[in-house]
Amino acid sequence: MVDRPYTILSCGISLDGYLDAASDERLMLSNEADFRRVDSVRAECDAIMVGAATVRHDNPRLLVRDPALRERRRQRGLCESPVKVTVTQRARLDPGSRFFTTGVGEKILYCASRSVRVARRRFGAVATVVDGGDPVDVRRLVADLHDRGVRRLMVEGGGQVHTQFLTADIADELQLVVAPFFVGDPRAHRFVGPGTFPWNPGHRARLAEARQIGDVVLLRYALSPRFAEEVVSS
Repeated sequence: MVDRPYTILSCGISLDGYLDAASDERLMLSNEADFRRVDSVRAECDAIMVGAATVRHDNPRLLVRDPALRERRRQRGLCESPVKVTVTQRARLDPGSRFFTTGVGEKILYCASRSVRVARRRFGAVATVVDGGDPVDVRRLVADLHDRGVRRLMVEGGGQVHTQFLTADIADELQLVVAPFFVGDPRAHRFVGPGTFPWNPGHRARLAEARQIGDVVLLRYALSPRFAEEVVSS
């Protein structure tokens, strides 16, 4: 029996593989139609995860936006938005950020062992602080989420988090949206960093879907055998 959630990695990139610009201004890689698609995927998940850099840079709410989708979750006996999850090594986050202050659902903060005491003092009133190891181990993290009842996890970045999940081979599906422009600035962050990935020229990932959504393209990759099981059950 698999003791981790079904895990979807979701992100948008430029044609040259960047997640954002080098400036503090958020780079809009998608369009409204795709935002609605992402909202529907979120609504079917038990938890949404982003890294600390995303919390600092984008200040995301990570909530289900569509009132109809929120109501559908309530009718199923769920909170109107999934549990919010982030991970940090040094607990250098603002407890007043929208990640912590918006939405009525649980927020979980996984941090390195050496930072747990500081994190519980700073975030104990706004989040559940969990020792994730030193450094934080994503395999330990997803096992803990599974123990907490999370069966479907959506990971929305950033690049370091995506790299950790992919190199650890604990992602089941990749939903990659490609925007029709270039960033062209090496100071910006790429989709993933250096690492040893299970998918390489000798072991290609399987493209399960390619769909045009306005001026962007969704590429959906099956990264594990669980993808086929998910398609059958959905």
